[in-house]
Amino acid sequence: MKRLQFNSKYVPILMTIFLFVLLYIIGIAKYEAFSDKQVFFNLLIDNAYLIILAIGMTFVLILGGIDLSVGSVLCLVCMASAFLIEIKGVNPFLTMILMVILGALFGFIQGYLIYHFNMQPFIVTLAGLFFGRGAAALISIETINITNKTYNDIAGFRLYIGEQFMSAGSIIALVVLVVAIYVAKYTKFGRAVYAIGGSEQSANLMGINVGKTKIMVYTLSGVCSAIAGIVFSFYMLSGYSLHGQGMELDAIAASVIGGTLLTGGVGYVIGALFGALTQGLIQNLIMFDGSLNSWWTKIAIASLLCLFIIIQRVIVKRRELNKGANM
Repeated sequence: MKRLQFNSKYVPILMTIFLFVLLYIIGIAKYEAFSDKQVFFNLLIDNAYLIILAIGMTFVLILGGIDLSVGSVLCLVCMASAFLIEIKGVNPFLTMILMVILGALFGFIQGYLIYHFNMQPFIVTLAGLFFGRGAAALISIETINITNKTYNDIAGFRLYIGEQFMSAGSIIALVVLVVAIYVAKYTKFGRAVYAIGGSEQSANLMGINVGKTKIMVYTLSGVCSAIAGIVFSFYMLSGYSLHGQGMELDAIAASVIGGTLLTGGVGYVIGALFGALTQGLIQNLIMFDGSLNSWWTKIAIASLLCLFIIIQRVIVKRRELNKGANM
């Protein structure tokens, strides 16, 4: 009789889903209002921008890289959108298109520098972080409120499912998620990302265009950051040079908690959703409690991050031992 073997690479994502469900059950058991279905929809609404950031970050981490610029790109998009719409009177829909192009260009340049000049992703994207934040401050150091009626109507859009509703931002996040899952699982580009993350040398031998794929991944991350910036501007209805501070770390945490290995080659786009929602759920539990300081959210996420990194190291170590035993 053939023994069924469980692939250890599924452990992190399954643990994340289990943790999310467990925390949600605890919330329902402890707080009566937590059982309201709108609480779950609010998780999607409040964390839509983080979900989109984490999706882009997941592709980068699977590749074996890192992108520290995503929070600054989000900030730059918010500020540039507010400036163009409010100060220059540019059409909101044209502004959104321009912002996506801006994000794509930002990511493309970073990917180009990383590959063609063999520069460390950490250094290049750290420079991108400073550049994006500085560019936003050059536009204005003051808050620019978005009062445009069309933009406010989009921000205030509600899709009702029974008595519950979803916002435009949460719908955009789910659409981006579905597209990203398809790209990762069913396209040549998605398979190339996993192959390069597993072993760049082997990917080269397989005939995969490593340079093109790397540039495309960072471009994709830039696009996701721009879309997240647009969604965040719906949420805040303003541009401010301090928007998005530390969001790059939240995106990395969401991706890692969602089961993406920092060593590259293993990860699931759906994990970005559960990673971001788990962070939001922890924040909700603390908010519902009322007696705990909001900084406990950071402490809880830090603890989870450490736990998942330890699990990742155990999984990687076991794989190395199994490879050694089979040689």
